[in-house]
Amino acid sequence: MSSTGSIAVVVLAAGGSTRLGRPKQLVEFKGKTLLERTMDEVDELGFQTKILVLGSRQEEIQERIDSNGFKVVINTAWEKGMASSIKIGLEAALTDNEELEHILFLVSDQPFLERTNLIQLVHTQLTKNPKATYSQYGGNIGVPAIFAKEAFPLLFNLKGDEGAKKLMHLEGFDFCTETFKRGGFDVDTEEDVQQLKQMDV
Repeated sequence: MSSTGSIAVVVLAAGGSTRLGRPKQLVEFKGKTLLERTMDEVDELGFQTKILVLGSRQEEIQERIDSNGFKVVINTAWEKGMASSIKIGLEAALTDNEELEHILFLVSDQPFLERTNLIQLVHTQLTKNPKATYSQYGGNIGVPAIFAKEAFPLLFNLKGDEGAKKLMHLEGFDFCTETFKRGGFDVDTEEDVQQLKQMDV
């Protein structure tokens, strides 16, 4: 995929999985952990700057996965919420590549993510040049999402459990969306895990 040198990818995987009671990053689907599946989809696209943000149970997670070309950064303040992981990931990406033009955020608990979803996001972002392009599933808008450098200061201003979705409500913040048909299924509870196992065929 062209222009990947100016795009960094950040996988946000620092959360505590409190509703599940064990790291959802390590839930297995089709022979791999959810985190590894996400990283594999990213890996095929040739991004030079790849950041993995870990936090809760990071040692346990690192023992189970191959970081596979990703720079691992640890969010020791992961309990403060999503904003802290976004900022740490963005800082690490800018340290790695000062010429960064865009940053693509993913989470590790969307088992039906495919690289075609990421290709569509990047294509829309690079051709239409909004401040961001989000994924849309059902009535929701969220991650994966890619942001132009004009949005970086806004990302750094997020607080607490605010995700980057908040930015689209700001006045003058232009954004696009791309459909991610099964993006609404994520793994938060044991019921979600059991449902996922039934799809593991």
